[in-house]
Amino acid sequence: MTHASNTTMTDTPPRPSPKITPLSAPYWEAAAQGRLLLQKCASCGKVRHYPRMLCDACYSNSTDWVQASGRGKVHSWTICHHAFHPSFVKDLPYTLVTVDLDEGVRALGRWRGTALSIGDEVLAQFDQRSEGPELFFTAATGTP
Repeated sequence: MTHASNTTMTDTPPRPSPKITPLSAPYWEAAAQGRLLLQKCASCGKVRHYPRMLCDACYSNSTDWVQASGRGKVHSWTICHHAFHPSFVKDLPYTLVTVDLDEGVRALGRWRGTALSIGDEVLAQFDQRSEGPELFFTAATGTP
């Protein structure tokens, strides 16, 4: 029996690229420069992340983008032992961390470091990958 496939078991497909939309483009453009931008409602000032069309506080569609400090505290994390996409198999196991950013929103990214505890201070950074920037967090050291 043969399979009609052009790949072998050792071929690893490329990582998925982010789908960049007009709504998310400012975020991804800043991420490509190593900067974390967050949406801020131009009407009431509420910060939000991930990018959305409307403010969930006042329902305005007026949006500004603000530079985030990148600083936050660990809210939770999970250790991934199963890859959701074949390109991540070689990274297993890896840790995803949910962070309460100082700006009042949560962000999810990869963890780069040793043991974690709830409330640990962390700092956001970006890896510049061919598929697009990848958000990760490391232990914060010193002051900003």
